[in-house]
This record gives sequence, C-alpha cells and structure tokens, in this order.
Amino acid sequence: MKTFQEFILEAYDPEVQGRSQIRTQGQGGRIGAERKKTEPEKRRMKAAGGKTTSSAKDYKPRTDIGTQRPKSTREQQPTQARGSAALSAREAQRKAAQERRAAKSGTKTKTATQLLSKGNKSQTDPNNPKYKPDPKYKPQKASGLTHRERLNKVKKGEKALRDIRLKNLGKTKESELKYPVTGKEVTRRNKKN
Repeated sequence: MKTFQEFILEAYDPEVQGRSQIRTQGQGGRIGAERKKTEPEKRRMKAAGGKTTSSAKDYKPRTDIGTQRPKSTREQQPTQARGSAALSAREAQRKAAQERRAAKSGTKTKTATQLLSKGNKSQTDPNNPKYKPDPKYKPQKASGLTHRERLNKVKKGEKALRDIRLKNLGKTKESELKYPVTGKEVTRRNKKN
C-alpha cells in the first residue's frame, strides 16, 4: 500500500499543480493571490520633470494583510431594537392623508425601486447603460512638467505680460504706475481695501 506522500507525488503532476486554481497563501500572509500590476501594466503616471513622465510610486502593503476583518468593522450595525423605526400614530395619519391627496389629484408617487431603476438615469450619467460619451472628446495630454516647473512657466508669462503693458503705457517700472500690473500686487492691493 502507498503512503499519502507517494500518492500525492503520483496523482498531482507539478506542472498541473502550477496551473491549478488552488492558490496557496500569498506573500506576507495575504489571503488569495497578489494582484499587483507589473511595470508595463501600470497606468498611474507622475511628472518626472523636463516634459517626461514616469510610473507613480507603488502603494505600501497594508498592515492588516492576512487578518479577517469582522463584519461589524465593515458595516454599520443597528443602534436601536428591530422595529423601533416604525412611524408613530400621528406620522402614520399624516402619511396616509398625503397619499389620499396625491391619489385624488391623480399624481402617482414613484416607489423606491422605480426611482432607483436604470430607466430614470439621464443620458449624461456614466452609470446609465445608454450613456455614450461625446465622440469628439479627446483627453488632455499630460504636460510632463512638475508643479515647480509649471509655476515657473506661469511666472515667466506674467513677467512678459507686465513688460508688454509697461511698454504700451510708456513706463519703465511698475512703481511709476498708479495701480500695479501683476496679479499678485493687484490681489494684495484688493486685500488692503
């Protein structure tokens, strides 16, 4: 008679075991397979400077990997006894009177399922199955500039604009003007008033 170990070696070919759906515990005690994307699969990018982009940093692995979280921590638990949310006698009368008035006027109030059904969603809602994005839409291309580089570019533009305005007014310095030209000075002046 064969031992269990011998039987396992015969029955399960290592090649088949590698392809099987049975997964062992993941890295760091993770439950299930690790779904981390490889470098070419990554979509999140960040500006590396000099009009180039690189893939964004990976997220750190969570500290609670491998531990089962109880449902009480994931979902809000009831705070009162079951049935305590029922309407009081006065509120029930009020609701019934409203329904009678609505029935008389001929307007039908929609039920919760009717309100939440997919037919009521607008054409612009991406959750609507009939939603079609504008065919002319083109997503904005990433500039590849870092935050500092963008600020420098804006500052250069503001300086050029200031120089043009001073030239048109026949002045050489901003201090010669009654009101300053640059945006920062204008906002500073408005704050004082």
